[in-house]
Amino acid sequence: MREIILDTETTGLDPAEGHRLVEIGCVELLNHIPTGRTFHTYLNPQRDVPPEAARVHGLTAEFLKDKPLFTEQIDGFMEFIADDHLVIHNAEFDMKFVNAEMKTAGFKPLLMARVTDTLLMARQKFPGQPASLDALCRRFKIDNTERKFHGALLDAQLLSEVYLELLGGRQHGLGLNAQMEASSLQLNARIKRQKRERREFPPTDEELQTHAAFLGKIKNALWSETEK
Repeated sequence: MREIILDTETTGLDPAEGHRLVEIGCVELLNHIPTGRTFHTYLNPQRDVPPEAARVHGLTAEFLKDKPLFTEQIDGFMEFIADDHLVIHNAEFDMKFVNAEMKTAGFKPLLMARVTDTLLMARQKFPGQPASLDALCRRFKIDNTERKFHGALLDAQLLSEVYLELLGGRQHGLGLNAQMEASSLQLNARIKRQKRERREFPPTDEELQTHAAFLGKIKNALWSETEK
């Protein structure tokens, strides 16, 4: 099972007001285990970055002016996420921005049916408790000390750990991985065993006589009827 943890950074809160994506970060999971494969890009929004947005993610218009446009990165983005399931924290926010960019680029929107929202998962599991990414990192004792600003790739990596904890804990995945590794080692050991030459163990005359005497004591044996 392949899943993609996705996070974005933007110039504001609503694409309907002209705000754009400035960063996309994705992390790949296979059977709930991070593979190390990621997709990450900064994007030129072709507009200013309001100070209140820059204070959140630290990305300025000056930094982003030479970065690629979304239309230049869409092929790589679509190839990475493919048709697989997406895992997003506060999915409605990120999806409306991604789909606004998709529409501008002439692509069909991504469907919410393929998305798991970890914000909803957290609110269902811990009703009434803080459910921000930082709060969940504290709850699950996940180190987020590098998170000086919101960053799409870093947040996606943190969210991958939070997601596994929301599913029931990372130990399950680690145990499965160890079991698979042990099975692989056992298989390799069997492959490396040297093939032994076939050995014959013919019965002695005494063993044959004893066997025949034993069979003679069995009444109405099927093999006796066959011999007749």
